[in-house]
Amino acid sequence: MPRRYDPERRQRIIEAAIRVVGEKGLAGLSHRSVAAAADVPLGSTTYHFKTLDELMVAALRQASEGFAKVIASRGGLEDPRADLATELAAWMGEWLAGDRTGVELEYELYLAALRRPALRPVAAEWADDVAHRLAHRTDPVTARALVALMDGICLQVLLTGAEYDEAYAREMLKRIVGADQASDTGT
Repeated sequence: MPRRYDPERRQRIIEAAIRVVGEKGLAGLSHRSVAAAADVPLGSTTYHFKTLDELMVAALRQASEGFAKVIASRGGLEDPRADLATELAAWMGEWLAGDRTGVELEYELYLAALRRPALRPVAAEWADDVAHRLAHRTDPVTARALVALMDGICLQVLLTGAEYDEAYAREMLKRIVGADQASDTGT
């Protein structure tokens, strides 16, 4: 029997991996569980992704696109008159709004980088991308501090199950942005 051409198979496998992690956590991720979720032969998952780390890298890359899409859709960074702290707090609010399954999945894959060195470059790409987007509104050091604060606030909201407090986030972000502006003026 000839091999069936299926150009979307790799993408279906990545999406299935994201669903498996969303439903069962990283502990439930295996080539077998992903093959079943993608409705493909087991050999297809190992053909496209030799190791689970390779599959997790692809899943993390795709999952981290969610926050980048939120940033791009809002467009607030393009307007130098827009209040940076307000824009960032609103981004987080939009990202954390509604069903948090996708955000939890992104963080689960992101934090898996602690134990899986293959994921570290992808996790760093996410932070670098956001810092790069912020750097034209502030200096690179302040941009990294803003990313760290946003990461911390989002993680606390996810871990505690608390409602996102946009006013608190905006105030904390203003303190970092304000410290940057104060150092620029020499005060």
